[in-house]
Amino acid sequence: MANWVTGDDCYETVLISHDGEAVASSFGVKTLVDCSLADIPQLDAIFVCGASPIARTGNEMVLGWLRRQSRSNMALGGIGTGSYLLACAGLLNGYRATIHWWDMASLRDEFPDTQVTNNLFEIDANRYTCSGGTAAMDMMLFLIGQHYDMDLAASISEQFICERMRSGDDQQRVPLKARIGASQPKLIEAVTLMEANIEEPLSTDDLAFHVGVSRRHLERLFKKHLQTVPSKYYLELRLEMARQLLRQSDKPALQVGLACGFSSASYFSTAYRNHYGLTPREERKRESEASVPGVSGVKLGRSSLLRN
Repeated sequence: MANWVTGDDCYETVLISHDGEAVASSFGVKTLVDCSLADIPQLDAIFVCGASPIARTGNEMVLGWLRRQSRSNMALGGIGTGSYLLACAGLLNGYRATIHWWDMASLRDEFPDTQVTNNLFEIDANRYTCSGGTAAMDMMLFLIGQHYDMDLAASISEQFICERMRSGDDQQRVPLKARIGASQPKLIEAVTLMEANIEEPLSTDDLAFHVGVSRRHLERLFKKHLQTVPSKYYLELRLEMARQLLRQSDKPALQVGLACGFSSASYFSTAYRNHYGLTPREERKRESEASVPGVSGVKLGRSSLLRN
């Protein structure tokens, strides 16, 4: 679109797969590519487009290739779970990075040397990562604005009917504060405490004490604004975190349960089954069976970004 708006060859894009064959998306849609890893032209930037669920095996060729590219100070980007592939290659150590919120817990857990944020996108030196979806548009508009100017980025945004260009600091998920309004600081503070204490949950009395209200008042706030009680809301937060880890990490089910504040395997299994209708082990088995064949040939969206 930048080329079309300006009438110049601002950018050249090349699509690559590991073997040069078409790559199927998570939904089975096949994309033709221009070349394989062995036949790439000279490029200025590489963007890795990951699949969902995250492919955890079969990526050795791609990982080695990415490491070799990084030695030339190549700009490297990850779109959605493409960030996970960059992290697996050790290319996000010491960098700020983001990924889709669904995969955030596993990225933080597996790669503690990466500073994982909840932002739409992150630009840290020559590492570009975004959370996927429409955030890829926001990141590219930002990069175009940096390379050319914001007027061109705005013109491209208008062509795509994007009503505004979001910044990298925008959050992926609508915060509780935006959903219920800023007039309930005690409720927001209580939920923030819950989110920060998943592995060692606080009691409702402790939560009330820390936010400076009575237990009864805190329960009324939850009932009025979230239609539930604090203990149930807290349990569902922990179960959601557990589900993400089961689907997106290789941690044993028992370790997932402990990381999410469940003191025993039986307690975790019962709570999980009551909420989701299947046990943690069944969840992991179903997720494994749902993986799309061929995902190990991760599609690499390759762009000669900043090519003059």
